[in-house]
Amino acid sequence: MGWAGVRRRVDKGRAWPESVAAVAAGAAQLPAVCALLFWQALAADRYGVGYGPAFGLLCLLLFAPVLLPVLGLLHAGAQILPGALVADVVLRRVPWPRWVRRLLGVTLVGAVWAVVGAVWAGMSFFVTVACLAALGALPVLAMEYARVRPKSNRGLWWRAAGASVVLFVLALVGGSVASAVGLVEEYEPPALSAERVAGVWRGEDGAVLKLLPGGRAELTRMPVDPGGRATVDFVVCDGVGSWRLEPGRVRDGVVVRLAADEAGEEDGCRGETVWSSGGTERSPELFVFFGDPDASSPRVLTRDP
Repeated sequence: MGWAGVRRRVDKGRAWPESVAAVAAGAAQLPAVCALLFWQALAADRYGVGYGPAFGLLCLLLFAPVLLPVLGLLHAGAQILPGALVADVVLRRVPWPRWVRRLLGVTLVGAVWAVVGAVWAGMSFFVTVACLAALGALPVLAMEYARVRPKSNRGLWWRAAGASVVLFVLALVGGSVASAVGLVEEYEPPALSAERVAGVWRGEDGAVLKLLPGGRAELTRMPVDPGGRATVDFVVCDGVGSWRLEPGRVRDGVVVRLAADEAGEEDGCRGETVWSSGGTERSPELFVFFGDPDASSPRVLTRDP
């Protein structure tokens, strides 16, 4: 069958309501998705950012009436409507209900985007496919409802707004309850000891921190906190100094300081730098924020095997 025949099979009176329903449903679920991502970010908070993601969520809520329809349109155009076309053209002979075929088509299109994400950004292919399939379920069901009851699109956006609020509240409350009862396992930084800390730690830009047993530290191109009066967030220093463990209530730390005869007063290398524990028990890390934690990325050191 040629494309002309395919076009004749499309019910133009229903295609538009179904498309609008897909856009509205996709937009309605996004605040709840952001709430779930917020709880996931807190549970996997390796660097102690804390409630920083809440500010991004608040900004989304403030601009939701403008952003959500646009994001819903982009989602529908990139995944939902192409997936529905694949189902109606390629999978039309599969003996399944139409909404099941469309959900499969949406998943196939999501798999294409997952390949792009895996190649371009190193994202997990299977996790991305699962997430995109889940994001496509509600729009596909909304399209099916609009097909069966085409007059149901009256007041569609008002109903979508109400459903969006309900889904958002359920996601927030559900995440809070799951966190409180322990269903969501929160991140716990590894405990540090002198034996685990001793060794060679490496960071970006050629930074090397060698922590020797007994408290001796050797620094090569290491970022150092210059102190409160400095006009820069950190300075890069080389030399020999000392280190010590600093136990904490939440995270253990390693305090590193250059020796007085190695650091010049004028270049800021005499300041102490507290590196906090991060990573996992199997792959520990040391990290520190220079400047405002909400406006900067952590400097991370990984230990040589």
